[in-house]
Amino acid sequence: MPVFVVANPKGGAGKSTLATNLAGWLARQGHAVALGDLDRQQSARQWLALRPPALPAIRALDLVDGSTLRAPKGCTHLVLDTPAGLHGKRLDLVLKIADRIVVPLQPSPFDLAATHAFLQQLAGHKRAGRAAVGLVAMRVKEHTHATQHLHEFLDAVAPAPLNIPVTHLRDTQNYAHLAARGLTLFDVAPGRVERDLQQWLPLTTWLKA
Repeated sequence: MPVFVVANPKGGAGKSTLATNLAGWLARQGHAVALGDLDRQQSARQWLALRPPALPAIRALDLVDGSTLRAPKGCTHLVLDTPAGLHGKRLDLVLKIADRIVVPLQPSPFDLAATHAFLQQLAGHKRAGRAAVGLVAMRVKEHTHATQHLHEFLDAVAPAPLNIPVTHLRDTQNYAHLAARGLTLFDVAPGRVERDLQQWLPLTTWLKA
């Protein structure tokens, strides 16, 4: 089954926001989705507890003995929300099963440096090349110096060494307001979040490829 891993060792990069909305998109497509939360804060699992039962189901993925993932019976797609500081055996675990690695980052010098180091780590890993890697810039404010630096960074890393596709999501309260009710962009009327759905198109197109 396809396994989508959302990862960046930098805390506060937007991993849970991206993972929950990715799970929501897959569920809306009719897939039997499980969402695994490997982070101590358990943000994704807390979000699942808020999700209204009338919406397309997203089930919880359990981690057994700290090292074995146990998917619910009948599950067809997995989304993993990973913790800050991902490395070592936990990194080996997710890379062993990942089909797509989605790397969120924010337009700050610290995020750019941490993301660059993480991409180098992925490129040098023994499983490099097994999973496709994509970058998603989060909370982007256009026409700011930080965003300009972000675009320069993306232009520099996209061609090599991993041929990384990129997209960006704007800075909006839509994600926070929806998360507070266990919802995603894909659970509300499209007209309410049309601009945000348009920004997701490059990502969902890549994920389906």
